[in-house]
Amino acid sequence: MKSPLTTLCYIEKDECYLMLHRVKKQNDINRDKWIGVGGHFEFGESPEDCLLREVKEETGLVLNSYKFRGIVTFVSREDGKEDVCEYMCLYTSDDFSGELIDCDEGKLEWVKKSEFKKLNFWEGDYVFLDLIEKNSPFFSLKLVYKNGRLVETVIS
Repeated sequence: MKSPLTTLCYIEKDECYLMLHRVKKQNDINRDKWIGVGGHFEFGESPEDCLLREVKEETGLVLNSYKFRGIVTFVSREDGKEDVCEYMCLYTSDDFSGELIDCDEGKLEWVKKSEFKKLNFWEGDYVFLDLIEKNSPFFSLKLVYKNGRLVETVIS
C-alpha cells in the first residue's frame, strides 16, 4: 500500500516551472495531467528526504535549496468506492544543479509561468499554484473531490 504522504515541488528557472506531463503510465490517476515533480514517502523518510529523492529520481536534478510552501490535504470521494485521503507537502525551488534526464512517468518540460495555467491540471492545483504565485505565507489547504470534480476548498 502506498503511503498517504507525498511531496510535490515546483522548480523555477527563467520565469518557467519544470512541469511533468503524466503520459507514460497506464492506470495513472494523473494520466494526461501536468503536475510538478514529487511522489510518495518511503518508510522512515522525512518530507525533505522524500522531496530530494523524488526530484532526483524524476528529473536528475539535485535541489541545493528549497522552500516549504504549505500542506495540501486531498480528499477523494467516488460513488461506490472507499474515500481516499492524501497529505502533500508542497515545495518550490529555484536553486538546483545537474542535468535533466528522461522521466519514466511522463515528459518533463519547462513551461513559462504566464502559460502554465492553460495546461490540463487538477482543478485544485490552480488554487495552490495561485497561492505560490502570490508568494502567500505558509498555508494549509484542503481540497475535496467527488467523482473527480472539486467540490470544496478550505484555506487556513
